[in-house]
Amino acid sequence: MLNPADAPFISQLRGLLPEAAFRPLTDAYLQEPRGRYHGQGGGLVAPRSTAEVAQVIRACAAARVGVVPYGGGTGLVGGQVMEQGPAPLILSLERMRDITVHPSENVAVVQAGAILQDVQECAAKADRLFPLSLASGGSARIGGVLATNAGGVNVLRYGNARDLCLGVEAVLPDGQIFNGLTRLRKDNTGYDLRHLLIGAEGTLGVITSAALRLFARPRDVAVAMLAVPGPAQALDLLALAGKVAGESVSAFELISRMGFQFLAENLPDIRQPFPHPPGWCVLVELGMGAGAASAMEQLFELGMEAGLVTDGVIAQSNAQAQALWSVREHIPEANRRIGSISSHDISLPLSAIPDFIPRGIDALAKIDQYRVNCFGHLGDGNLHYNVFPMPGKARADHEDQREAIKTCVHDLVHQMGGSVSAEHGIGRLKVGDLQKYGDAGKLSAIHAIKSAIDPLGIMNPGVIVPG
Repeated sequence: MLNPADAPFISQLRGLLPEAAFRPLTDAYLQEPRGRYHGQGGGLVAPRSTAEVAQVIRACAAARVGVVPYGGGTGLVGGQVMEQGPAPLILSLERMRDITVHPSENVAVVQAGAILQDVQECAAKADRLFPLSLASGGSARIGGVLATNAGGVNVLRYGNARDLCLGVEAVLPDGQIFNGLTRLRKDNTGYDLRHLLIGAEGTLGVITSAALRLFARPRDVAVAMLAVPGPAQALDLLALAGKVAGESVSAFELISRMGFQFLAENLPDIRQPFPHPPGWCVLVELGMGAGAASAMEQLFELGMEAGLVTDGVIAQSNAQAQALWSVREHIPEANRRIGSISSHDISLPLSAIPDFIPRGIDALAKIDQYRVNCFGHLGDGNLHYNVFPMPGKARADHEDQREAIKTCVHDLVHQMGGSVSAEHGIGRLKVGDLQKYGDAGKLSAIHAIKSAIDPLGIMNPGVIVPG
């Protein structure tokens, strides 16, 4: 592949696109949130339409120039930055932000550059709900959300990004436009390219628009923070919540005492619900047409009777509910301020979680002494199992142990039938993990699909498939 900085390539693009499509390539486009990677780029373009994206991709294919699609830059596995190889063209979707809501169909047609929070607000104005909820919702863009098949706190009830998308429009690696922006619920006309592009992290094309599913807004919402003896009891409480509230369980988040301690150390202004943090607790949200508060009270009482709940706080107002959610949402920021040695986005069969957590801690103790902050989306089996230095030490003191820590955790996850990438994707960070732990048949198919659809290898080189 050519480096666009080594050829009159940008000048060629200026003959194809309006001047508004060209923006300075600032350092903001070359960084990722964890600071693990610093990318490079030979130029930046920000098209306004799918037709303009197609012109860019056709030009890149003809010149053999690599393309890195760029959404909100919030990805955590390096999929949006490219450190090595010929400098790519960075294709930002930031100017493609149109949102059209069809309330009678419960559908929103959204360009890829639309910010997740803006989509949620537009849906709310039409008295509808777009339920995908991420901590980065104020900056994550829909194209990236779909490209990574993002999850979040409401997967338990509504599913991942994939489950919330009816159709996509995309530009394929040869510049051809895939006109799959259907609002249909049923369409069995051959291979479903929508699902192939969702989760492909920009390696098979650029998603430019999507038709997203909307839902009725729950009229009655109840939120509680419930202390539990341990993860095993938390799972039993999840099953009990299903009996009490059925499909109305919107979120079921696991939080450990370490999470509360990290908040107290780094974000003391975040009001905590318990004067003395329990060893484990769950943040539960129920959303239904009516009766959410009484259902939550019933869950609390039954949980206490069964020995599954030892203490709890049930929000009595929207402000109190937001305060409880604030605790969960600020845990990643508290983690960032301490500085993890190694962070792990993993998933496991639900029944394996209570055994995995202590086994992981015991296995890590054979390497060195660490603090483990385990939290996440218990309802769908997704844990964030992050390893930190002991008090008085820093991440830099353990830099030579990072690979051993990751291998220790991921080997155990794989051994117990889990996945080493639950919701963040593969990006560039986990390419080696995919090769190590991936099923041989799946890997063979991935390579065949990549070669068939992107034979020149220009789409997000080095992501998912080794460069």
